Amino acid sequence: MGRQCILHCQVLVHDLLYRFGVLTEETDLDALTRFGRALADPVRARLLLALCAGPGYPATLADALGVSRARLSNHLACLRDCGLVVAAPEGRKVRYELADSRMRDAIGDLRSVVLAVSTDRTCPDSASRGCC
Repeated sequence: MGRQCILHCQVLVHDLLYRFGVLTEETDLDALTRFGRALADPVRARLLLALCAGPGYPATLADALGVSRARLSNHLACLRDCGLVVAAPEGRKVRYELADSRMRDAIGDLRSVVLAVSTDRTCPDSASRGCC
């Protein structure tokens, strides 16, 4: 899925949630925006999926994702800033894990919904918008 399609889908999700009264406060919008920003980058999305399987250490995660440790560190910082992961010091090491165990289910549910409504894996407006 292209970056433009992801951004378009985020806007559609925000609009639907607001229209049906799910988003009633600015903090709700902020939370969804942070979640969308985290998922907008493929490395961060893969990192979140890896952390869904269980906690991990930066060196191990970098090797598993095939990225440099410096690049992974930047992505972990973004996910921490978004409030999606936490760092747990263990002596000289730092273990990273999802900030809330419910996040595992939320990510799985979101992935299932997106795949279910998009059997051809393209945005419904891709022909008119040219985003996918």
